Amino acid sequence: MYKKYKRVFVIVVDSFGIGHAPDADRFGDEGADTFGHIAAACPSLEIPVLKSLGLPSLDVDVQLAAPSKTIGYRRRLKEMSNGKDTMTGHWEMMGLYVAAPFQTFTEHGFPKELIEELEKRCGKKVIGNKAASGTEILEELGEREIAENAMIVYTSADSVLQICGNEELFDLENLYRCCEIARELTMKEEWKVGRVIARPYTGTKKGEFKRTANRHDYALKPFGRTVLDQLKEHGFSVISVGKIADIFDGQGITEKWKSTSSVHGMEQTIEIAGKAFEGICFVNLVDFDALWGHRRDVKGYAAELERFDKNLKKLMGKLQEEDLLIVTADHGNDPTYKGTDHTREMVPMLLYSPSMERTGNLKDGSTFADIGATIADNFCISKPDIGESILETLR
Repeated sequence: MYKKYKRVFVIVVDSFGIGHAPDADRFGDEGADTFGHIAAACPSLEIPVLKSLGLPSLDVDVQLAAPSKTIGYRRRLKEMSNGKDTMTGHWEMMGLYVAAPFQTFTEHGFPKELIEELEKRCGKKVIGNKAASGTEILEELGEREIAENAMIVYTSADSVLQICGNEELFDLENLYRCCEIARELTMKEEWKVGRVIARPYTGTKKGEFKRTANRHDYALKPFGRTVLDQLKEHGFSVISVGKIADIFDGQGITEKWKSTSSVHGMEQTIEIAGKAFEGICFVNLVDFDALWGHRRDVKGYAAELERFDKNLKKLMGKLQEEDLLIVTADHGNDPTYKGTDHTREMVPMLLYSPSMERTGNLKDGSTFADIGATIADNFCISKPDIGESILETLR
């Protein structure tokens, strides 16, 4: 049973913030603005569909020419939880308030005791053990890992422990085994991280190393029931595209589509839009964050936005009268900002359905959970403890 929309497509443009959050100073992120700074650096940015959805009106610093007529509704969302990472953002969207930020090991790497136990259990020497870009640490240590039959362990500004392994020489299944061991070890409170990530690659020499699509995330289970759990329990489809299933450790997911890139994820979403189902399609487009935000590549981020815009047009052409599209983000990652960390920012909530007769800007939301609350309201299931539905506003 549903009130207005039979199918809801939620697309998370990973890291696409639209200006620093009111509490950004607590995170050292005052002045961060992912969209605004990309638009300023790339004034010829071609995103006609996002413009038609009114995106530029959400960021006061964006000078992109707006179309004379917009479609759908748009608003900004603040993050209520105490963090700015992937899991916190996604979990909050689906109704969980994360009070304590997930632990990071950016400054000094992982504790000696953890590394020693990991080496003992995996049967491999650990090299690296520091915060680094995944591509850079491969260039630095890939040849050594192969020569010494070791394994590269590294982290980032996010709450992650990542293990690199050559798909042929390390063996993919062995890499997954080591990551499962790391996940078990990092369940201890003092070592607990949000995700352990397997990072397989090919190549044997500097300049030839290339990460593959066989990445696998081992996440913590959500600490409470989410809107996804409720949807599944009430017989609705919950289709995951990209790393959504990993972020929720499979909980509340009925169907999983693994993507090789953000472009591929959108192609899969377009394909799913041609299928009959009742429920939600939940999509994460990770390349914005992993390939461009963390690497501080403004032009790469802008080009990814343009590719996304073209596929968004194709998706919107497939939508039916009883479909709702929500485009949002899980945090910011301003490619012009200091360091390589995520940035505490507001995120967009762009809403569109072919059945909408009106358009307009809506007031800011106080939590990402407004997304989950709106979905719960639509499918007549219990709303989460946080978040407000804006379903009745959509006309």
